[in-house]
Amino acid sequence: MKIIEIKSTRREQLIDITDQVKQAVKDANIESGVVTVYAQGATAAIMIQENWDESVQTDVVNLLKQMIPQGVWLHDQQDGNGDSHLKAGLVGPSETIPVINGELGLSTWQNIFFCEFDGPRSSRKIICTCLTEK
Repeated sequence: MKIIEIKSTRREQLIDITDQVKQAVKDANIESGVVTVYAQGATAAIMIQENWDESVQTDVVNLLKQMIPQGVWLHDQQDGNGDSHLKAGLVGPSETIPVINGELGLSTWQNIFFCEFDGPRSSRKIICTCLTEK
């Protein structure tokens, strides 16, 4: 297991963590298996998405803003981030990626993104758990 620690700079953003996950797989020295990437926190998520064009990441954030607007949820009465919890729950806290010949089994256009829905945050933790096939 490896813990990746990052910071976010905006309230809502997708942060590419593919290189850090690749390093976790390399450090685990597995040739065949899976890596599970898990976002700690009830207002964050993990998503596999296109890596070529940043407009896709902006579109994801904008779609979720349209689907789940800020300031209209019961939880907002506590701390103003009801939408963040709903977005994180909809996207989900984790992804599992196959490891093939020591490499992530992503396609050419796929990367792994940490989804921040309640930033900016000085510290966010992502747990990478690598399991080898025997």
